[in-house]
Amino acid sequence: MVRLPDGFHSHVANVGVKDTTDDLVLVTADRPVPAVGVFTRSRFAGSSVKVSRSHLSSGHARAIVVISKNANVATGPEGACDTDHVVDRVAAHLDCSPDDVLIAFTGVIGRRLPMERILAGIDRIPVPVRSDDADGPARGIMTTDSVAKLATATIGGGPARVVGLAKGVGMIEPDMATHISLLLTDAQVSPSELDAMFRRVVEKTFNCVSIDTDTSTSDTSIAMASGAAGRVDSAAFETALHAVALDLTKQIARDGEGATSLIEVHVDRSRNTAQAKRVAKMVVNSPLVKTAVHGGDPNWGRVAMAIGKCTDDTDIDPERTVIRFGDTAVYPRRLDDAALAELSTYMKGPDVRIHISLETGSSQATVWGCDLSDTYVRFNADYTT
Repeated sequence: MVRLPDGFHSHVANVGVKDTTDDLVLVTADRPVPAVGVFTRSRFAGSSVKVSRSHLSSGHARAIVVISKNANVATGPEGACDTDHVVDRVAAHLDCSPDDVLIAFTGVIGRRLPMERILAGIDRIPVPVRSDDADGPARGIMTTDSVAKLATATIGGGPARVVGLAKGVGMIEPDMATHISLLLTDAQVSPSELDAMFRRVVEKTFNCVSIDTDTSTSDTSIAMASGAAGRVDSAAFETALHAVALDLTKQIARDGEGATSLIEVHVDRSRNTAQAKRVAKMVVNSPLVKTAVHGGDPNWGRVAMAIGKCTDDTDIDPERTVIRFGDTAVYPRRLDDAALAELSTYMKGPDVRIHISLETGSSQATVWGCDLSDTYVRFNADYTT
């Protein structure tokens, strides 16, 4: 069992939102602690996003409640009132201000919450909350995930730790972070320090994963610091925070709906990081690249096609660009049949790396995604029924 960092406790239960699996998660601290977050920029952002963004304006929070299997999005003023009722009931139960409670919903869009069951479930939460289990919350926030996503790291030599949990396998294309994630630490850090570090980490991890180019209406990524372990070295803390977020990022990409391969696209020797990331995203999001990987087809032409769609990047010259699958250059060199057969075997593996050198500068970026299978199509065609 993975323990939460000191200063945090959890409660997990099933309240019957959709089925008999856990769907109510509460993580709480004994007092308001530094807390920051990043959220979707979708024009259809859910009420949970709006509430949590507002409550984080103070830089502190005491608890976060996550309800899975229902996103409570596109449910009108009534749905917004439902969100407020959940926050108010949790706050009353914990004897704290509603402004100290954050909230996240995840699941099907356009359906009202079963409020009577949810409020009754909140009333059954033991006070004080005593469990320090992290595995339960990681399972409780799952929707279509096939596995719980949990990652840990020590800060420097310890004892301070970072523990992260996340969900997300579909409707994944970051417009801030993506999915629902919660990163907790017992390091002592100010809200401003935590915010700056977290945003840098998010930009290199959660903002670099894509499953299907669709941006969720409920994307919420929260970081909270209890301070129970005292001050730590700032660089060591950011390293640990990055390690946990990167681990979760790869778990999300690997668990993409119907996925059989994790795709890593690394672009280097670019004009700047933005160009590298733009090109890498164009490649990892290409349905033709994704299906080539799924079929074990080392079709570098599809990668070249995807790069070519970056029409505003006029400094990209095909004659100077190099494309590699794994460590093998496939363009501009030509491979014989034996080499192509060997590459086909590589591309049928669980990890496929596409490496592109642009020769437009000295910057680089890496993004992660997955292959595209018929299982993804079938699963999402049948999702709400």
